Amino acid sequence: MPLPLAATATVLVTIVGLVVGALTRRWLGRLRRGARIPAPWCEIGVGLLWGVVIAAWAAGMVAGAAMALLLGLGWLAVAGSAVDVAVRRLPDALTLPAVLLVLALLVPLGGTAVLRGAIGAVVLWAVHAAVRLAAPSAVGGGDVKLAAAVGAALAGTSWPALPVGVALAAVLAAGLAGAAVALGRAGRGTALPHGPALLGAAWTVTAAGAVVS
Repeated sequence: MPLPLAATATVLVTIVGLVVGALTRRWLGRLRRGARIPAPWCEIGVGLLWGVVIAAWAAGMVAGAAMALLLGLGWLAVAGSAVDVAVRRLPDALTLPAVLLVLALLVPLGGTAVLRGAIGAVVLWAVHAAVRLAAPSAVGGGDVKLAAAVGAALAGTSWPALPVGVALAAVLAAGLAGAAVALGRAGRGTALPHGPALLGAAWTVTAAGAVVS
């Protein structure tokens, strides 16, 4: 794509992302179990991720078939992380439809990707549900529901992406916990939100899998 056209597309989509982020912030604040997120965190998050995706696509670095998944998962990552950090919970209005949203976004990648996504959703949900039963303080109920959408995105990208995403989420969660303790924001026994690590890992691994070789 010519540079002027690529730059224009990136700016326009970034602006759309800022608007979507603002609408998302308002929507989260109106949910029964949502949260009031300070501006402009959602705006910056969605705008930045969407701008990066479009810029990478315009440069020929990202496959066009993966665009819908990256944009949708980027929105979910910002919305889920914002509310989880703010109130330490993930509302059902966000987590329950998320798996269906991700499966729909996998359609451009083909039927095999959708099938892998459905299996991955069940697998990662089952793993988190088992952890929740064995150690209720380790993960929250919202994390279990969110795991289905994350599993769908990772497995829909490729089978190897699923274990890689899980491993990266564990590393990010440990890093965030260590940083919170070091900064005095949490004690060693403090429950910290797992959603940001799970969603951040999912978006990163999915984006890496969409890179054109």
